Amino acid sequence: MSNQIAASRNSYRRLTASAMFAAMIAVTTAYLFHIPVGANGGYLHFGDAFIYLAASLLPLPYACAAAAVGGGIADLVSGAGAWMLPTMLIKPLAALLFTSRSHKLACPRNTAALIYGGFVTVAGYYLAEVVLTGGNWLAPAVSVWANVIQAAGSAAVYLVMAVAIDRFHVKPLLKLG
Repeated sequence: MSNQIAASRNSYRRLTASAMFAAMIAVTTAYLFHIPVGANGGYLHFGDAFIYLAASLLPLPYACAAAAVGGGIADLVSGAGAWMLPTMLIKPLAALLFTSRSHKLACPRNTAALIYGGFVTVAGYYLAEVVLTGGNWLAPAVSVWANVIQAAGSAAVYLVMAVAIDRFHVKPLLKLG
């Protein structure tokens, strides 16, 4: 019976952390460093850093849910509703290669996953814009630079947060992984 209670507590802890990460992702994406770019309704932000952080602290299904919900809400509240569905597909994919099993956030796997996450973001939004523009493959190329800046900025912000969390040994205290 005590094993069931412990498992239930872990599930509630992870679910609560997922909801909190979804909120942080939404607020950071929609309101902090939110810079509109182009005429397509897109915007530049560093909210992906919190997606990467969630993926480094939470088991994969919880991290993917936080990424999809947080990113989708950000698009909805910031007036970019047309991007909500693509975001809810792209953001969880960007989180897939991160691991929460390492004792450090800034481990080699998570550092390499930043490159994968950036590639998924750039390619995913390019393809989404091709679809949203009715199959035009040339026009979306203009916004690729903004997605590259967003991915690189989010990676840098994540690394700063990860190193700080690792330095102060916060991850073991959270008991999420």
